[in-house]
Amino acid sequence: QVQLVESGGGLVQPGGSLRLSCAASGSIFSIYPMGWYRQAPGKQREMVAMVRSAISTDYADSVKGRFTVSRDNAKNTLYLQMNSLKPEDTAVYYCHALPTTWGQGTQVTVSS
Repeated sequence: QVQLVESGGGLVQPGGSLRLSCAASGSIFSIYPMGWYRQAPGKQREMVAMVRSAISTDYADSVKGRFTVSRDNAKNTLYLQMNSLKPEDTAVYYCHALPTTWGQGTQVTVSS
C-alpha cells in the first residue's frame, strides 16, 4: 500500500492560483481511482477532483472550469492545478487513493 504526501498549499489572494502535489511512495501506474478531497471547518469532506481511469476525470460542480487534476506516472505524483481561487475554496486538501489510502492534508487559505 502506497503512502501519500501532499504539498503546495498556502495562503493566496482571491483570483490567484496554486498547484498541489501528491507524491506517492510507490508506483501509481495501476492505481485508479485517485484524486483530491477537501474539508472546510465545520463541513464534511467532499470530493474535488478524481482521475477515474486513464481517460476519465470527474470534478465537483463548484470547481469545474477552475481546477484541473493530472498525474505523472513516471514521477508517481498526482497534481491539482487550482486557478481563480475563491474564499470558499479554503480548506484542507487531501490526496486519496481509493479505497482507503489518504495523505495527511495540506492547508489552502484564500483570503485578501
